[in-house]
This record gives sequence, C-alpha cells and structure tokens, in this order.
Amino acid sequence: MLQDIISGQKAELERKQKEHYLSRETTLKGFDTDLINVVIGPRRAGKSFFSMHTIKFARGVGYVNFDEERLLKVDNFDEIIAAVKAVYSDPHILFFDEIQNVDQWEIIANRLYREGFKVILTGSNSHLLSSDLATHLTGRHYATALFPFSFKEVMDLFPQSVTAIEKQQRCLDYVMKGGFPELWVKNYDPSEYLSTLFDSIILKDIVKRYRVRFPNALIDLAQILITNIAGEFSNTSIQKLANFNSIHTVEKYLSYLEEAFLIFSLPRFSFKISAQKSASKKIYCYDTGYFQAKAFSFSKNIGKLFENAVAIALKKEEMAGNLRLFYYKNQKQEEVDFVIQEKRQITKLIQVCYAIAEPKVMDREIRSLLKASAELKCEKLQVITNDFERIEKHSWFGFEGEIEFIPLWKWFLTLD
Repeated sequence: MLQDIISGQKAELERKQKEHYLSRETTLKGFDTDLINVVIGPRRAGKSFFSMHTIKFARGVGYVNFDEERLLKVDNFDEIIAAVKAVYSDPHILFFDEIQNVDQWEIIANRLYREGFKVILTGSNSHLLSSDLATHLTGRHYATALFPFSFKEVMDLFPQSVTAIEKQQRCLDYVMKGGFPELWVKNYDPSEYLSTLFDSIILKDIVKRYRVRFPNALIDLAQILITNIAGEFSNTSIQKLANFNSIHTVEKYLSYLEEAFLIFSLPRFSFKISAQKSASKKIYCYDTGYFQAKAFSFSKNIGKLFENAVAIALKKEEMAGNLRLFYYKNQKQEEVDFVIQEKRQITKLIQVCYAIAEPKVMDREIRSLLKASAELKCEKLQVITNDFERIEKHSWFGFEGEIEFIPLWKWFLTLD
C-alpha cells in the first residue's frame, strides 16, 4: 500500500515537472552541499513548485508529499523510507513536502542527514521557523526564502516587447494586485483569493499551531496593521489601538504574524543599539495585495502601496544576506523611508514618493534626504516615483547632494 501511495506521488511529481515553469530569481541555497535545505516563505508563494523544478534534472531523488492522510497513519517512518527506496531505486536525495504534518519531523530529518541523505524540506512556516528547527538542525541546514513574484518575474510572464507607458501601467497593476503566482498565472480574483489565503494562514499556521485563545483579537490586529502599512508603531501604541490587555500579548501576536510571513517590521536606524531597540518600528505586509483584500477601509492609497512594494523587494535582499534595512527619522521628525547598510556602511538612502510633482512634497522629500545624507555620511540618494525620472543636484540651507529620481517600474527592473 505504501509503495502504491509513493508511486502515485511520483507520477504527480513527474506531471508537475512537465508543466510550464517560470524560472524564479531565487536559487536553492546550498543545494550542492550535503546540508539540509529548508524552503521558507509565504503560503502559496510557490515553494513546492520551485523545489520540484530545482531537482528536476538531479539524479537519485525521492519525493514524498505528507499532505496525505494515509501516510500520517503510519507509525514507523522507516516504512515510508523503505517504500521510497523501492519506488525510486534507492535515492540519495529526499524531498519532503508539507513535512510539518509529521510528528517530530525535525528529529527525523536530522537522523536522515546523519545517515548520508540530502534532505529538502518545504511546509508551513510556523513549523519550519520554530525553535525546534533551530534546536535540532543548527549548523546543518540552509534556509532559502521564496517570496511571491517580483515585478521582474511578472514581466517575464509577458515576454513581448512593451513600451515604458505599458510597463508603468503593469507596475501599478502589480502594486495593487500583489505577486502571488496563481493570481498572475491562473487569473484568480485577487480580493477573494487573498482574503481566503489570509484567513487560512491565520487559522492554520497560527491559531491551530499556537492554540491561540482569542483568534478574533489576532485577526483584528492583523487587519489593523495591514490597514496601516508603512505606519510607525510601538508595542504600546499597538496595545492601545488593538485594545489588548498586555504588552506581552502584543509581542507574542506580532511574532506569530511575522513568522507566518504576513507582516514584517523595520527598525529605526541609530548609531546607538539601545536607541534602535527602544524606538518605534514601521510595519509592512509581505504582499501588497493584502491591503486591498483585508484593510478595514480600502482607499486607493497608492503612496503606501508603492512604499510597501519597495519594502518587500528590499526585505527579500535582506533575507538573502545582501544588506541590512532600516528607516530613519531625525529629532525634527524628518523621515527617510529606507536606509541601506552593507558591511557596516550606509550605502544608500531611498525615499518613495508617488506624488513627487507636488512642490511641497518635492521639498519635503529632498529636505529629509539631504539632511540624512549629511548626518549618515551617505552620498547615494534616490527617490522612487511613479513616472518622474531625472538626476538632479539639490541644496537646502547648506545641505547639498545629487539625487536620482527613478520610476518604480524601472527601479524594480534594475534590481539584481
């Protein structure tokens, strides 16, 4: 019976590997080593499909999808391994999908690693990012974060030549719709799809996993944060806004939402670590489509969505280990949206401004950038806009600098 199940899943794997696949910008980190590979990222970002096509031409692969109730009834995991060996002719690479459904999967993965198997894991992030993973696989695994489609990947779906105006419009569509692959490949309704996905993440990855006693409070908190993306919050302000009884509950629920790849926070930059830790943070969601689907009152606040879209792209780079990401605010509350730090050096300051054509807005953004440039000793200054593109020298009461204005769609396409 087990061999029949594994054989059926092998046929499914082979069928999916024959389907059209858009090559992702992400690569499986450490695939050429013997260490365990763990693919993390938001639900429905394409982790399983990505892994299937990564191993497509590898030799000696065995595949098991544990989203199968008949496998979960097996008491002895070695019986499953024996069936995999029989179906796949003694493989040395084991790809386990939805591994979180297996009790003590971390211990099993660790044992298989010690036995010489190359192990690849995907599944629910509330499990794959748990303390159990850190405890049992420390130093023995690579984690690869797979995000929803980037704008560049969305453009790869439309290989025909398009004009700058068409790219700009598609970028606006991308910012509104978000990047989940099925929305672009299968043309699902974004609002319904993302609302259902959001509820599934809350209930399956958080409430069930952590036995949350007041799920409605958690849902309300998530919606409050998504409604106020790009906003600055402290735990105390969130406590008051969401009407929670304790700071501890706020901290706990925030960690759940971040671990499940719904929201992430950005610290305020300071040369003093203590000041950085005590300062408020800015909140963003991992996909801009959630704003339209789940914000309490949706208005086309394209400025917030632009900033959140940039935050996602930069967060992806941070998780890949390429940079550290902050925002900045001086004593006069003048803010810079993104501070890029590489190898302990501030290398770039970025403002995001959709309505840059308004003189007051232009002056505010330039003033903040020039002051921060002097304070942080960073000369590379950038303003991401909707359609304004130019490199200009600016000055403000003794503060001077050269600023690059670049449309969002073009900025996306210049990312490595």
